[in-house]
Amino acid sequence: MVKFIDEAKIYIKSGDGGRGCVSFRREKYVPHGGPNGGDGGNGGDVVVIAKRNMSSLLDHRYQQHYRARRGEHGRGKDQHGKNAEDLYIPVPLGTIIKDQESGDILGDLTNDGETLIVARGGRGGRGNARFITSTNQAPKNADPGGEGEEKTLLLELKLLADVGIIGFPNAGKSTLISRISAARPKIADYPFTTLVPNLGVVSYGDGATFVVADIPGLIEGAHEGAGLGIQFLRHIERTKVLVHMIDLSPITDRDPVEDYETMNNELKSYSEELYGKPQIVAANKIDITEAVERLKELKEYCDKLEITLFPISSATGEGLEELKWGIVKLLDNIRIQDLAEPSD
Repeated sequence: MVKFIDEAKIYIKSGDGGRGCVSFRREKYVPHGGPNGGDGGNGGDVVVIAKRNMSSLLDHRYQQHYRARRGEHGRGKDQHGKNAEDLYIPVPLGTIIKDQESGDILGDLTNDGETLIVARGGRGGRGNARFITSTNQAPKNADPGGEGEEKTLLLELKLLADVGIIGFPNAGKSTLISRISAARPKIADYPFTTLVPNLGVVSYGDGATFVVADIPGLIEGAHEGAGLGIQFLRHIERTKVLVHMIDLSPITDRDPVEDYETMNNELKSYSEELYGKPQIVAANKIDITEAVERLKELKEYCDKLEITLFPISSATGEGLEELKWGIVKLLDNIRIQDLAEPSD
């Protein structure tokens, strides 16, 4: 299994510019010749590029230093040094790049092939042919070439998904994502089965899709670091819709309404924006007979607050089609609202 890494720190340095050349022509029958030193080449830029086929920042835990090449030095006979090639550093879609020293966000790469120049290469130095003046026909000076930039960057990955599935451990999130998409997360009957976020693509209609992500189960106090979920909450910050999984099983001896309120308090404590996202409640494990009474109580609560609820069973598949189309409808409404809003 590939280890999921969503944070990394890297050191980068762009290439130095090549030196300008001091040179004079040496031609037969030309007694004084003339300056013909070429310019140095520009150093290579350091460029971060988003790649769809990358899923984590694991590579940057093993390689943390990146240096672009310097430009070639200028030569005689007006030969300019070659510019160095830019150095490209691949990252997954959804990577935020920060400058460690200033804390500034340099970029947020969300599209395949999107690039960001994070360090400019040094300019090549001028050769002595550039310094000819009316009073100095044989200059003996040239530029040394500019130095490249050095930085330490912080890379932070926030997964790109339309729908985020949240809930307490063992609520059935992993089973749900495995039933509605091609994702195959690890599933077991112990807490914190999900140790990394899982992404799945859900197909519907005539070739349309949406991306869904489930994160490790949250527990009370998650926004303060309790459990595993806090380190992954960032991965649902970009989502448009949250599917709140509620476990109706009497075996857990949990109160469904209390679970819903506790989970939303955690979201609110972490981020008001996250708390304000549209939600759908998926009441899971209705295949268990004793869950029916618990479902009634939860439905009354949701009806009172005008929250859409879908009774489902991730294990048997009951209600999953209705849930899927409920998500599609909500996503469509959000897209229509986005199109209606005037852009800045």
